[in-house]
Amino acid sequence: MKIAISTEGDSVSAHFGRCPYFTIIEVENSKVIGKEVIDNPGHHPGFLPQFLNKKGVNTIVAGGMGQRAVDLFAEAKIGVVIGISGKIDQVVEKLQNGTLEGGESLCKPGLGKGYGLDKAGCDHPEEKDC
Repeated sequence: MKIAISTEGDSVSAHFGRCPYFTIIEVENSKVIGKEVIDNPGHHPGFLPQFLNKKGVNTIVAGGMGQRAVDLFAEAKIGVVIGISGKIDQVVEKLQNGTLEGGESLCKPGLGKGYGLDKAGCDHPEEKDC
């Protein structure tokens, strides 16, 4: 199983699409057999689910993401766990132990402005303040 974690520094990023990096962990029989940190290639509607799917990712872990992104990951058959915060190593340990529990998204549409990667346009045209 491959898991991509939205990453900022050594912690989970609260804003999935604008995180600077993704930490991709490969887990087999509850053991980490691979770890790779890659640059976020950019925040474009629909792109990241396809990009991570091509990398073999089965699950995305993030502090938060919008409903549109959650739906796009579901279409790509990639599970989503949001509401996660803390150090990457602690999250990986919880993944290995099967104790990682998601919750409510830590970001809301429009709150990522000026954070992390810029984007050319609004991904949430139906939202005001976007």
